[in-house]
Amino acid sequence: MVSSDEKTSVQARVRCHQTLGPAPERGTRAEFEYDRDGALQYLATWDVHRAKVFGRCEAHTGTEPFGRLVSQVMTTEPYASARRVFWVVDNGSSHRGEAACQRLSSTWPNATLVQLPVHASWLN
Repeated sequence: MVSSDEKTSVQARVRCHQTLGPAPERGTRAEFEYDRDGALQYLATWDVHRAKVFGRCEAHTGTEPFGRLVSQVMTTEPYASARRVFWVVDNGSSHRGEAACQRLSSTWPNATLVQLPVHASWLN
């Protein structure tokens, strides 16, 4: 069983100056000023039984980025050869409805999409 979710609009920040390592009688110096470099979407899957996280950053959310996350997980063992893999998801637009269930099961026959009730995203 895996649980999947996405964190949208994560600010990509680039520090203005390089971090300086520690020196004699001086600790590490990290620059506090940064430039904003757009926003990213972080998609993650948590394997409930193995305490393992699969994650990826994408420029946008949607069915294709979610499909790439599913592919990332389902092509690795033990998921590739598992008899069944249950995917617990909220009702996000990239994995909502019967179409999402069909899309997942047609690509990955051993995967079953388990959708939480509407307004219950905190459960997964």
